[in-house]
Amino acid sequence: LQEGISHEAASLAGHLRLGRLIYLYDDNEITIDGGTELSSSDDAVLRFTSYGWHAERVDGHDPTAIAQAIERAKADPRPSLIACRTVIGWGSPSFQGTSKTHGAALGAAEILLAKARLGLDGAMHFAVPEDVLAAFRAHPGPGSRTRWEARMSDHPRAAELREWLAADGAALADRVKWPSFAPGKAQATRKTSQACLKAITAASPWVIGGSADLAGSNGTEVDRPAFTRETFAGAGTLHFGIREHAMGAVCNGIALHGGARPYGATFLIFHDYMRPSVRLSSLMNIPSVWIYTHDSFFLGEDGPTHQPIETLLALRSIPGLAVLRPCDGAETVEAWRIALQRSMGPTSLVLTRQNLPEFDHGGRPAVGRGAYVLRAGGEQPDLVLIGTGSEVALCVEAAEKLAERGTVARVVSMPWREQFLAEDKAYRASVLPAGVPRLSVEAATTLGWHGIVGDTGDSVGIDHFGASAPANVLAEKFGFTADAVVARAEALLSGR
Repeated sequence: LQEGISHEAASLAGHLRLGRLIYLYDDNEITIDGGTELSSSDDAVLRFTSYGWHAERVDGHDPTAIAQAIERAKADPRPSLIACRTVIGWGSPSFQGTSKTHGAALGAAEILLAKARLGLDGAMHFAVPEDVLAAFRAHPGPGSRTRWEARMSDHPRAAELREWLAADGAALADRVKWPSFAPGKAQATRKTSQACLKAITAASPWVIGGSADLAGSNGTEVDRPAFTRETFAGAGTLHFGIREHAMGAVCNGIALHGGARPYGATFLIFHDYMRPSVRLSSLMNIPSVWIYTHDSFFLGEDGPTHQPIETLLALRSIPGLAVLRPCDGAETVEAWRIALQRSMGPTSLVLTRQNLPEFDHGGRPAVGRGAYVLRAGGEQPDLVLIGTGSEVALCVEAAEKLAERGTVARVVSMPWREQFLAEDKAYRASVLPAGVPRLSVEAATTLGWHGIVGDTGDSVGIDHFGASAPANVLAEKFGFTADAVVARAEALLSGR
């Protein structure tokens, strides 16, 4: 309970009065380095009481006292903390009550001594006492399940409940009335994402989530009531407060439980506060959706503390996490389709604060293949410009300027870099023809792009922290203008 996430999660649980939540806290007063007095002097029971919890202490070696405390907790409308005071390594003559039992095995000789002290047969291993075995076998679970199935078979809303429990995102993606966006119109992808999210939640009550105190900025305000102490049935929005780490963990818990598809949102820079939860969502292969807006230095005056530089690379380095950075509304629709269709892994949507032009794709863009040709530039272009997100429009503008100067440039949109690298060789070659120089353009670190552009290519990026200024000033200073990209392209082609 020293971990920061325990404070975030417990505070939210107390605020929402989650009376079905019971913590059993092994209060053994030991950490790896020694006793808890080395680093902590707070009172967990008082702390949780201040969060609005029912909290009490019991003897953690007394099963009857623990059982009675659990019954009191179940009867209390608040979430409950039962602090079970224990002696770590109980029974070990040499090590009980010390940090040596925290992470190290006792060893065969000490185990024999401990068993003798506890009245157990030292010759028996993995033995389950008969009374314990009988208690578990007498559990009423199977009968309760049978009776529940019988009630379900006759219930008029049984099919609806089973659909909720299945939380079939792929089927949902097929029936959502996806928004469309007129070519030429400019919108931020956080806004086009909000339009998608409204369409998704209108089609399904089991897609739920919210923002870490940035709902208006993240575009997660949808036409659904918020969860409160008084309102749970029919609610669909969670106000997580400024608790990014807990938000991630709560979303993961919802995904693991089943019956709902969760999403959580914040600024991209604040991914660092929730990274452990995002990493675990991928490790556990669960379909949590992470919405990250204000995705680059283009957010402007908030300055370098809020301008992500290395964060995209950090996200892409998590195995199994789909990282999509769409360039316009049509790509955002496809990114959300992918997020819903993925049942065995999380998805992060990386979105802009600033407006971006909508392109005429002539159909659905091939976001699912990771990258595709947006502007062909002929069968054998002189150069390939590769952009993601907000820099795709920059690549298109630079390609037009290059064309005026006699250079044919192909523009490739690469919203999902890792998926493109997983595509077959023939498709990758059709998008990025061999022997044609490549220039990547992304408002983030250039680290990681060498695998795409190769030794003969180059990358326009930002390998230093940002600054506080209007976005157009920063673009000029940091080399993210069409003229600057043209200059880098011509330098690449001339071998400079």
